[in-house]
Amino acid sequence: MGKLVKIAVDAMGGDYAPREIVKGAVQAAREDGTEIVLVGREDAIQRELKRYDVSALPIRVVNADEVMREGESPVAALRLKPGASILVATRIVKEGEADAVVSVGYTGAVMVSAIEILGKLEGIRRPSAGGLLCGFAPNTVVFDMGSNADCKPRDLLTFAAIGSVVARKMLRITNPTVALLSNGSEEGKGNLLVKRAYQLFRESNLNFIGNVEGDDIPAGKANVVICDGFTGNILIKFCEGLGDQLAKRLRVTLDKHLSRTEIDAISTDLFSLTHVADVSGGGMIYGVNGVVWIGHGRSKAPQVAESIHQVKLVVEANLIGAMRAELTKMQELKE
Repeated sequence: MGKLVKIAVDAMGGDYAPREIVKGAVQAAREDGTEIVLVGREDAIQRELKRYDVSALPIRVVNADEVMREGESPVAALRLKPGASILVATRIVKEGEADAVVSVGYTGAVMVSAIEILGKLEGIRRPSAGGLLCGFAPNTVVFDMGSNADCKPRDLLTFAAIGSVVARKMLRITNPTVALLSNGSEEGKGNLLVKRAYQLFRESNLNFIGNVEGDDIPAGKANVVICDGFTGNILIKFCEGLGDQLAKRLRVTLDKHLSRTEIDAISTDLFSLTHVADVSGGGMIYGVNGVVWIGHGRSKAPQVAESIHQVKLVVEANLIGAMRAELTKMQELKE
């Protein structure tokens, strides 16, 4: 057997910390064989661990007395709360004592901790968020989905490099196709950002196929779809909202035709197809020099365990190493 993947878990982040975080971490250690480093107030974590038989599990605790709260300035907290759990957990990764960090805490704090402590990959101006948008297109990832509202053409190119690596390493697509999201498929369509990015993409070493429109995404027309974070965030919220409304409509329409159990099964399936981030437990911060996963603040034990499982796959795939190589290969292009 190879070396265990070791993951630092911010036990104090999230709406249900530390109980649900510890429970999910124990589940992941038991099911995945992942080595867990629980970071936070040691007395609180140990109280939760006593609920389970963890004697044979690879779990240890690192004390961190402080916690970053929603609304606090993450930048100020780096100076005022050096012992905050997310900062301690991220430093453990920086020091090579863990392969990745997982937190379902304050998103701003996780992002700033990642950038300030781990740094950005060379060639990255802004880290990004992305991944699967909807289950109807399981071989399509979208970048950026919310981290960067205002972008330059070069940012879109780095998003595409990252997305291509994700498609190759995680979706196992040998030569993923890359497209820009626009208001028309023809060259020359789109706003100034898309038009300028089009030229960069065409001159790059990416498998660029041109523009795609919104309805091409669920059809899986491209493996990697690129847009600014403003557009990407609208896309993901629209997808989730449409799924919610369709599920409600189906419950009414099918009420006299199917049993409650059958209707619930259909609704659950529709939810999983339109709420991919919820099902997967969150998402990774792409572009920082390490594996950092942000889960939803409302995550409970199953979502925490799933987040840890996804991170284990990312580490085993050496996603960061592949991104570093892809960014190095990227041609020096002028905007």
